[in-house]
Amino acid sequence: MFDDLTAPEADKILRLMAMFAADGRVDKVDLGVGVYRDPAGHTPIMAAVRRAEAAIAAEQVTKSYVGLSGDPAFCSALRDLILGDVVAPERVALCATPGGTGAVRQALELARHVSPDAAVWMPTPTWPNHPSMVGHLGQTANSYRYYDEATGGLDREGMLADLAQAKAGDVVLLHACCHNPTGADLRMEDWRTVGDVLDATGAVPFIDMAYLGFAEGLTEDATGTRHLAARLPEVLIAASCSKNFGLYRERVGLCLAVTSGPGPRAAVAGTMAHLNRQTFAFPPDHGARVVQTILGDAELRQMWEAELTGMRETMNANRAALADALRAETGSDRFGFLGAHRGMFSLIGADPAQVDRLREDHGIYVVGDGRMNVAGLTPDTIPRVARAIADVMG
Repeated sequence: MFDDLTAPEADKILRLMAMFAADGRVDKVDLGVGVYRDPAGHTPIMAAVRRAEAAIAAEQVTKSYVGLSGDPAFCSALRDLILGDVVAPERVALCATPGGTGAVRQALELARHVSPDAAVWMPTPTWPNHPSMVGHLGQTANSYRYYDEATGGLDREGMLADLAQAKAGDVVLLHACCHNPTGADLRMEDWRTVGDVLDATGAVPFIDMAYLGFAEGLTEDATGTRHLAARLPEVLIAASCSKNFGLYRERVGLCLAVTSGPGPRAAVAGTMAHLNRQTFAFPPDHGARVVQTILGDAELRQMWEAELTGMRETMNANRAALADALRAETGSDRFGFLGAHRGMFSLIGADPAQVDRLREDHGIYVVGDGRMNVAGLTPDTIPRVARAIADVMG
């Protein structure tokens, strides 16, 4: 069976992780892997998470299964965090998943189950797992213009022109905030205009919400998603708690489907449970219970929100400091867009050869397309990173 098997190409980020681990230089800097790091360079366990885990350990009396769609209390708590009160709960079908990746996969599975011939429209560029999963599922993949490399901002005219070509029932992938890999987000007027286009075409928005709270704030980052959910009859949402709760290895995710009413909601909820059963059966519960505990306790929620604010402010400060350092090193504002981006990532505009030079000559590790994780910067490394970028790209 396996004699003629050829392994797929190794994931580029995992390959980069291995190269970084093998690099013996003490001053190497990892700006590739997509995890948050504090100013000391550590990926911490949030204090609210520690408190919640202690409470769970003291009070939990069983490790028996929860439902196929996960704990309803967790699903409801995260639904309320994401949608607020803009959509009646009886319109929203929910299922817990193994992380945000699992939520993306189950949303795509649901779309394929309902509309096998529908196209999935994805921004150029987008998170590499998006087109990989669409291709693996055999869905039709279409792209729409999104990022303007010349300005480091959004290609609004190109995006809207391309999205106008989507057909009724097609799925349009949008990033809720902190666009990965560019860091260039839709503004509120963009969300309204995209909503107009989707309303006219009948295409269904599919919002990947991996970084809620990392851009401007919990409410602010959800505003575009809430606008589409309130305006349109159907919306798909994939949510992750890996970044904003720091629960990377616990794999906490939620797939939401906003429907036109209680009847369709019941059918979609049943289908989601069925798809979970076919894929992984019962979703993991520990991380989900941590999230549920934090969101359901006023003191823990206040603690978590304060920590999340600190993480967001650290990343935004890193962006501003790097943009300033590059301005000083290059004598120009060509990297000024970095300060305006939001979230963990930005494209610095480096080609593959320049990425190689950053790694080989300076020990600065970024992904091959030039994606930089600004959360990997520290006050000590920012000046050296700026000098390296100026040297290689100047």
